[in-house]
Amino acid sequence: MVAFVVLLICKWGRRHKSKYENIEAFLQGNTLIPLRYSFKEIKHMTRGFKEKLGQGGFGLVYKGMLRSGSFVAVKMLKKSKDNGQEFISEVATIGRIHHMNVVRLIGFCVEASNRVLVYEFMSNGSLDKYIFSKQDNISLTYRQIYEISLGVARGIAYLHEGCDMQILHFDIKPHNILLDNNYIPKVSDFGLAKLYPIDKSIVTLTAVRGTLGYMAPELFYHNIGGVSFKADVYSFGMLLMEMANKRRNFSPNVDHSSEIFFPLQIYDQLSEENEKEKKEITEEEYNNEAKKMILVALWCIQLKPSDRPSMNKVVEMLEGELENIEMPPKPSLYPHEMIRESLQDNSNQTFSTDSVGSTSYLDESITHVD
Repeated sequence: MVAFVVLLICKWGRRHKSKYENIEAFLQGNTLIPLRYSFKEIKHMTRGFKEKLGQGGFGLVYKGMLRSGSFVAVKMLKKSKDNGQEFISEVATIGRIHHMNVVRLIGFCVEASNRVLVYEFMSNGSLDKYIFSKQDNISLTYRQIYEISLGVARGIAYLHEGCDMQILHFDIKPHNILLDNNYIPKVSDFGLAKLYPIDKSIVTLTAVRGTLGYMAPELFYHNIGGVSFKADVYSFGMLLMEMANKRRNFSPNVDHSSEIFFPLQIYDQLSEENEKEKKEITEEEYNNEAKKMILVALWCIQLKPSDRPSMNKVVEMLEGELENIEMPPKPSLYPHEMIRESLQDNSNQTFSTDSVGSTSYLDESITHVD
C-alpha cells in the first residue's frame, strides 16, 4: 500500500512538472523587462483579491496597488489545458512592446498552477462603453473619438512594423481598446496574438481566431487571399466604422440583408451625397473627421486583403486631408450573409485555436447586437 501511494505521488509530480515546465523554460530563456512577482506579493498588492474589476473568458481581474502607490490591474488566468500557451503568448508579446498606444505589462507571476499578469491601470475603462452607451454623461465628442481612432491606428501600425517581430493581434475590437485618465487609447489583450518575422507576409493558422463581427473574411474564406496583417486592418476598419457612427455594424433583427451590415448603408449615403438619407448621422455629427473615419473604414473592410491599405497608410489617411481620400469600392456583403445566424447568437464570441476566448482586463460578457 505504501509503495502504491508513493508511486501515485511520483506520477502526479511528474505530470504537474510537465504541465508547467514549458513556462519555466520560456521564462529562463528570455530577458524580460516586466518584473516577476511571487504569488504572495500578488495577494498583497490586491489586498487578498478584494476589489474585482471584471471577469472574462480567461479569468478574473482585480484592482491592485504597487508599493509606489500606482494602481494596477491584476489578471488572474484560469487553469487551462494549453500548458500555459496563452500566458506565454501574452508575456512574450507585451513584454517586448514599448508604445504609448499599447497597454504596458508591468509584471507577471507564475507559481505552480498560478499564472498572473499585472498591467498598468486604465482609469477610463474600455472604449465600448463610450461608443455604444446611450448615456450622455459617458459620451465622447467627435474630436475625442477621432483622436482615439488615430491613437489606435498608430498602436496597431507599431505592432505590425515597429517591433523587431511582426505582431498580429487578431482581436481588435472596442472592448480591447482601453482609455487612460486622459483618454489616450491603448491596444490591450494579446492572448490571441501571434509573432512572425517582419518579412513574412502570409501566416499559417490552425483555426480561426478573433471575435465575430470583427474577423476578417479570409479567416473563413481562403479563396480570397491568405491570412496576414491585413486581418488586423479589417478588424480596425470595423472598429473605426462603429466609432464614427456610435453604433454596432451588424443589425441581425432586420428583414432586409442590405440592412444587416450597416457599412453598406453608409456607403450608399456617401455615394449618393443625399443629406436626407443620412438618418443615422445628425448634421452636427456628420463633419469632416467623421466622414474621414468612415472613408478609411470602408477601405479597411474591403473583401480582398490585397485591396486593404497597411496600417501605416491608414495613419497617413487619418492624419491627411479629407479631399485626398478617394472613394473606395463598395464593400462586399457576401461573407457576412453567411455568418448572419452566428452573429445573432454569438455577437461577441471570441474564437482561438484552443476554442477559448480572449478578454481584456475589464468586464466582458456575451452581448447581443442591437
